[in-house]
Amino acid sequence: MTPAARVQAAIDLLDAIIAAARDGGPAADTLIARYFKERRYAGSRDRRAVRDHVYDAIRRVADRPETGRAAMIGLVDAQPELAALFDGSAHAPLPIEPGEAGAAAGAVPGWLQPLLAAPVEQDALLGRAPVDLRVNRLKATPAQVAPELPDATPIAGIPDALRLPEGYPVEQSEAWKRGAVEVQDAGSQLISAACGAQAGQTVIDLCAGAGGKTLALAAAMSGKGRLIAADTIRNRIDRLAPRAERAGVTCIERLLLDQGHEARALAPLAGQADIVLVDAPCSGTGTWRRNPEARWRLTQARLDRLVSEQARILDFAAPLLAPGGLLVYATCALTDREGRDQVDAFLARQAGWSAEPIEADMGRAHGHGLLLTPGHDGTDGFYFARLRRAA
Repeated sequence: MTPAARVQAAIDLLDAIIAAARDGGPAADTLIARYFKERRYAGSRDRRAVRDHVYDAIRRVADRPETGRAAMIGLVDAQPELAALFDGSAHAPLPIEPGEAGAAAGAVPGWLQPLLAAPVEQDALLGRAPVDLRVNRLKATPAQVAPELPDATPIAGIPDALRLPEGYPVEQSEAWKRGAVEVQDAGSQLISAACGAQAGQTVIDLCAGAGGKTLALAAAMSGKGRLIAADTIRNRIDRLAPRAERAGVTCIERLLLDQGHEARALAPLAGQADIVLVDAPCSGTGTWRRNPEARWRLTQARLDRLVSEQARILDFAAPLLAPGGLLVYATCALTDREGRDQVDAFLARQAGWSAEPIEADMGRAHGHGLLLTPGHDGTDGFYFARLRRAA
């Protein structure tokens, strides 16, 4: 592919990504993979260059653009050398017309800016994310893993956390293959640690997904006790089984829930749990470093639905706790509606609950919980709170 053809390929992909974001279609990574599967002639350099163009354009534009061409013309402002590639030659984009405007630059969609928690450093939300690891204490210690991953550095305040440079192929390492490490953002590890899980307890990870925090809880429990990983999406929770096998974890019970009828399936567990973790579905505003296109998918209506769903989940999670039990609420979101305000509302409508302070070496107190941001803490963005049921 010529450099100009690469730009046109990026425009075509951006058109598909914009449509998918508008209509709830596949993720950008999926669309890029499909595009090149159908174009075997594209070499590795072509694929890398096109992908870089696509993600550079996505990161630059906060509000979903009308067209891929507008997104790429906007990128010309940041990368002027691209202008010459709009030359109208074979497989190249047409020349940029006088006065033809590109998509405006920005970090946060305009409608969303006033909804973010005030301390959030908006310009840092789109930086490149490193690869964070959690050392699996069921199989190794950080000292044992360190020689296998010489590029890894410890993360202050999180004893089992290591950090590798962005894009590091950790899954090719022997440490990962034998289950000695798991890829897990440092902020996510801090939330798992805040649960304070111990051997012999009954712990429920209520929105377990593929089980990253479930595995961290299992390690904290020394693999002993009852650990239930529940979710409503089968293909997510099915991914937990091979991960648990690699990690040497055998204490996990997987529970597939029927969305809208979760309370019925969970009724036998009422009053039994020492700890319930609710890592609730959310806007993902704290994960834009890894998923910048998520800004183009989020709408006011979707945010409203997520806030309602979070409250509903908290309300059917609460009865699962034994007296004196701990509910940890977490989201990878940075809007106050999903974090501080959601916790305030729960405490207002649920009698017999109180918030506990969180002791951590990173993050900032915000409302009844702790706020982590890429700009302040170098982690993905999270909000979490510890809520205690009266004994």
